[in-house]
Amino acid sequence: MNELRALAAGAENRRTETGIPRVAMVQGAIPQHQLSAVYDPMINLILRGGKCMVVGGRSLHYDPATYFVMSVGLPAAGTVHPANNGEPYLAVSLTLDAGLIANLLGDLPETAWKLGGRSAFSVAPVTPELLDAWVRMLRLMRYPTDIPALAPVYEREILYRVLQGPMGWMLRDIAVPDSALARVNLAIQQIRRGYAAPLRVEDLARSAAMSVSAFHRHFKAVTALSPVQYQKQIRLLQARTLLVAAGYSVTAAAHDVGYQSSTQFSREYAREFGLPPGRDAARITRDMRS
Repeated sequence: MNELRALAAGAENRRTETGIPRVAMVQGAIPQHQLSAVYDPMINLILRGGKCMVVGGRSLHYDPATYFVMSVGLPAAGTVHPANNGEPYLAVSLTLDAGLIANLLGDLPETAWKLGGRSAFSVAPVTPELLDAWVRMLRLMRYPTDIPALAPVYEREILYRVLQGPMGWMLRDIAVPDSALARVNLAIQQIRRGYAAPLRVEDLARSAAMSVSAFHRHFKAVTALSPVQYQKQIRLLQARTLLVAAGYSVTAAAHDVGYQSSTQFSREYAREFGLPPGRDAARITRDMRS
């Protein structure tokens, strides 16, 4: 763990690329609005301090004794805190590639095929073997010419260690096309691509080869959200980005993300983020300049 902390010491208080495909790091106090986002599927390893992730009202806390797995893209809110001795929060992450996981499944020992669950996010105890694989991966930052040859090997080992652990079913199921998790994931991708369009749950259920009631049940189990709640959070997060980063007016942002009524948009925005959209965007902009 000490070597991992030293290797990731150059991280900033935002997503910091390492030069290794799909591997990033972050350190320090992260602005709250940056932690409310749509997170891509990932493995997240805390090296110092701790983090809380809230998805659909479900909270998960993790620290250097555990790692976090999210196997589908989910809107979530997070908070981070420093270590007990005051040293800043520090973490590394690996964005998941379902194709790489699928290629690895045939090489798994039979004992690794654990019974699947339902949720697409959870935490598990970290193991020495997993830490060893992460050390080898992050050492490549010191030897960038080795990255093309060795990073795929170390990524495969990290995935292998997670597949063997208690959350392994979660990775396995997104790479198995007929699993309920994989079918819900396809629906999630459809919602993310067309979040501004009216949501037809019947069409999503049909594409997932499920009845509407079964689709609702599986979607809620996987994401802790209903399809409508999922779309609404995607819309509100995108609107926040438009307000802050692109300078949109409240009316323009509401229309761009699919709201017909700016009044309804402002009401739902304030319920989600604690302030009306204009005041929230002004607060974030002010905080970014300070």
